[in-house]
Amino acid sequence: MNAPLGLGILGAARIARSFIAGVAPSMSVRVVAVASRDAARAAQFAADTGVGRWHGSYESLIADPDVEAVYVPLPNGLHAEWAIRALHAGKHVLCEKPLAATHAEAAAMFAAARRAGRVLVEGFPYLAQPHALKLRQLVAAGEIGRLQTIQAAFGFTLADRANIRFDAALGGGALLDVGVYPISLVRVLVGARPWRVHAVARWDLGGVDETLVATLEHADGPLAQISCGFAASAHRYAVIAGTAGVLRTTYPNTPPAGQPGIVEIKRGVAADLDYESIQVPALNGFRAEAESFERLLRAGPDHWSGATAAESLDIMATLDAVLASARSGRPVELAPAR
Repeated sequence: MNAPLGLGILGAARIARSFIAGVAPSMSVRVVAVASRDAARAAQFAADTGVGRWHGSYESLIADPDVEAVYVPLPNGLHAEWAIRALHAGKHVLCEKPLAATHAEAAAMFAAARRAGRVLVEGFPYLAQPHALKLRQLVAAGEIGRLQTIQAAFGFTLADRANIRFDAALGGGALLDVGVYPISLVRVLVGARPWRVHAVARWDLGGVDETLVATLEHADGPLAQISCGFAASAHRYAVIAGTAGVLRTTYPNTPPAGQPGIVEIKRGVAADLDYESIQVPALNGFRAEAESFERLLRAGPDHWSGATAAESLDIMATLDAVLASARSGRPVELAPAR
């Protein structure tokens, strides 16, 4: 039996609290240290979450010999800097989505991982769920035929204008915060980046996208439409239509407490066919993701359920193109993946 993977967490954001709570029951992953740039806040955060060690700087945490890997839940604009610093310090890195603020930053992060001989992956808790694994299995097995259209959305109401999600300098905006989920779902189901995107957005006074809708065109593949925003009632869903059926899903990070994960499938092309509900076990998404990360490090890439490096780079390239299209009002073509 391997010793539990010792994780350190950079930052004391709300999502870090959720991550620690989710991972707490795990036998294979243990959060051994937390860090904040404010020592008093770090100490209080450690006390609140039951973590035994705290650091008053990010530099101190990534130098901690008991930290084997680092989880990065910092603002989007800080992901690249601190992931690269952690990699240079010899740590493996699980970085919260989006991997970076731009494709160029993401490419630099993977280059740093290769130089350091360490692992870098992007965190999407929903991809570690049995729910998402079943969804991918159904599509790959041709249960709904050849994909034709995908509609995927994620949005909620964010009224606090002081929230960092509205800070352009820190990589704010609806697309990078919640739009990355439908973009990632489309990428993992289609298996390729789009060749062209066309987007429209409504911008807040600070210059970040508050609501955004985009069409993604895939060569010899489906058309996809994604939407995201900070100004609508909370919603998260996807409809995946093929030549022989339809899938419906909420692709949740963690299903509601006490409920199984559910994938709905209609088999056939007639309008009056009923949907079948396929139930799968429900796991905490953060725990499932962290344990998959541990298996990746101990047993190799075949044991990782999340985004591959190629998928993460395609996701970032798509995000770049969508934002460029929304700003220009014109379609943007993507260069082929290299």
